[in-house]
Amino acid sequence: MCLAIPGKLISITIQLDDTFRQGKVSFGGIIKEVNLFMVPDATIGDYVLVHVGVAISRIDEEEAERTFNYLKQMGEVPQ
Repeated sequence: MCLAIPGKLISITIQLDDTFRQGKVSFGGIIKEVNLFMVPDATIGDYVLVHVGVAISRIDEEEAERTFNYLKQMGEVPQ
């Protein structure tokens, strides 16, 4: 089973072209550099699901919050 974590795209840090980009994503205050290759339409402020350092899809804010709350309930992220 794989697990993708929701996070908010806060900046684009590398943009070689429209497809090959990297950005900083906030996971409840923890900031990580993420590959944005699979979400070429993601813009700053969007929520994305990240699996092993790659954003695999965009999601809405409500879904991101719901998923993050489940992770908190399971004790996987600090409260």
